Amino acid sequence: MSVGVKPLDPSERGVARLVLLHDSAGKHLVILPAHALLSLSVVWRLTGRQLQPASAVDAAKFFGQKALSTTAGQRELLKMPLVLDEHYLPDQDIELWEPHSELRFTLQAGWLSRPEYQGPLGLSSEMLQAQHSPHAGAEAITHAVERFTALRVKQRLEDTLGLPAFSQTTQKLLLLRSDPSADVDRLLSVIRVDPSLSAQVMSWAVSPYYAAPGRLESVDDAVIRVLGFDLVVNLALGVAMGKVMQIPGNSVRGATPFWLQSVTMATLAERLAKSMPAAIRPKPGLVYLSGLLNNFGYLLLAHLFPPQFATLTRYIEANPHMPYELVEQQVLNLTREQVGAWLLESWSIPSEVCFAVRYQNHPEIEGDAAVYARLLHLANCLLRQKGLCDGPLMELDPTLLELLQLKPSAVDTCLSDLIANQEGIMELTELLQRH
Repeated sequence: MSVGVKPLDPSERGVARLVLLHDSAGKHLVILPAHALLSLSVVWRLTGRQLQPASAVDAAKFFGQKALSTTAGQRELLKMPLVLDEHYLPDQDIELWEPHSELRFTLQAGWLSRPEYQGPLGLSSEMLQAQHSPHAGAEAITHAVERFTALRVKQRLEDTLGLPAFSQTTQKLLLLRSDPSADVDRLLSVIRVDPSLSAQVMSWAVSPYYAAPGRLESVDDAVIRVLGFDLVVNLALGVAMGKVMQIPGNSVRGATPFWLQSVTMATLAERLAKSMPAAIRPKPGLVYLSGLLNNFGYLLLAHLFPPQFATLTRYIEANPHMPYELVEQQVLNLTREQVGAWLLESWSIPSEVCFAVRYQNHPEIEGDAAVYARLLHLANCLLRQKGLCDGPLMELDPTLLELLQLKPSAVDTCLSDLIANQEGIMELTELLQRH
């Protein structure tokens, strides 16, 4: 299961959204413009209670009750304690929509008594973008760190944050990844002197995902005959970076497991890259690494701002139709793409990967590395549509395929092959998580 819904078409500006909130004292119903972001802080201030959004599963179950398909059930629903956005009057007709269950009906004038609370609950995308800080990169991170923590920012931000250092093996792998002349022999010289990494490489090579023919006799055999230079470096770096910061325990409920989503994204992005014409094809190894690290900023947000991260996850749950970028700007004035790209730059990850992570939500971006960002955006869009990746569902822009010179039939084949091999991807993900 993934978390995220398809937003309504922009033409349906008059539709209102239903949201279910609750605490230990009971449930509240919220009605606000469908395209707006629900400001939980306003709800908390109006009600004096820390009402929390229902999870995607619970909301779908609640609003999917058979009784709510009838007028009597709908009228009964609206007898719940109500928090109403200031845009609406209790005596007007309102077209209502609930995204998780896709419940939709018209609230008719006279159905509502006076709402328990009313106020400015919603923020439009335009308002959110206007509020966004003009800072970029390290400056934006410094601003957010100073705002939300007691840390004094030093000349080197990474020193201030106290991020764990990489092992010598990881540092050597980073140098190999950044060196276009590096070869398998240099990689094997690193692997052979690290027993833990040697064991990981052997476990990957014998996994059902790769179905290596014959018996593997050595690490050399595993790298040369089965895995290859790019894959070993990328997976080893993924494991190493996964050890630097833990998966947050208070993530969005029902979300796709972090590493499963990362491996799936990397696999599809690499398949798409290999389907591009050779003349414009980016380096598949760097595409894979971009996909593997595409959401690493999410872990860093949890590491930097634990209290605010808990609030962020509730905002994401309350606004499943809203791009994460806008939600994160509202809560933190900072996005996972900003901090993720900064962190990868500080670790000397190749510039193409840093660029892809930073601009994966902006396929219109130009530049030599734009192809990497566009491939991540395309993979993200396709995976969300299939419920394999979290976030609001996005329509596929045909011009993106033109920019990448990908035929729709080739994209369909890549996606079908990925879905057919989901069991193998899950096996590979489990191997990553064991180390």
